[in-house]
Amino acid sequence: MGNLIKVLGKDLENCPHFFLDFESFTWGTFLKLQNLRPTPAVPPCQMTNPAIQNDFSYYRRTLSRNRLNNLQLEAESEVSNEMANRMSLFYAEATPMLKTLSNATTKFVSENKTLPIEDTTDCLSTMACVCRVMLETPEYRSRFTNTETLLFCMRVMVGVIILYDHVHPVGAFAKTSKIDMKGCIKVLKEQPSNSTEGLLNALRYTTRHLHDDTTSKQICSLLQ
Repeated sequence: MGNLIKVLGKDLENCPHFFLDFESFTWGTFLKLQNLRPTPAVPPCQMTNPAIQNDFSYYRRTLSRNRLNNLQLEAESEVSNEMANRMSLFYAEATPMLKTLSNATTKFVSENKTLPIEDTTDCLSTMACVCRVMLETPEYRSRFTNTETLLFCMRVMVGVIILYDHVHPVGAFAKTSKIDMKGCIKVLKEQPSNSTEGLLNALRYTTRHLHDDTTSKQICSLLQ
């Protein structure tokens, strides 16, 4: 574990030879993760369909009205009050899954004070760096066989940036940040807008430190 932390804590930008060795491991791991098809950290349906909360509220009102009129729905299509309340709170967030991950990561850091926070932030910044390099380097990018894999890589990059911004004391946008925010935003803006607008919105509206005084005007303008 100690050796792994040392690897994740290295400055990959200043160690190109190390990165070439590390990239082989990362690429294989990345493909395994992609094949698992996990729930994306930045759900596209919620970011592009903010009315989902209103739709669910309408469903709950309809359900209550049917109960008052003694109209029963099929058992498998009815949601209990407890579950409906939890779902309502979940979908109230712009990026509910990412919010859950952010809260869990922040809680983990606060409850494990003996673990240096750099162990967590260095891991997140390394993941963001690897994803960015894969997206902006033609040699690595050519290995993507479909657009879903490309989108998955962008989602991972944005997800770990937001987690970093929630956990790190000064966030991801400060000059001292280990994440190349200009490079990451540039990579996203080079993609078709229909596939990245939700991701850019996630950076705009779900980060904590974007509007801090330590954020450069250039980064702010890139996200306008």
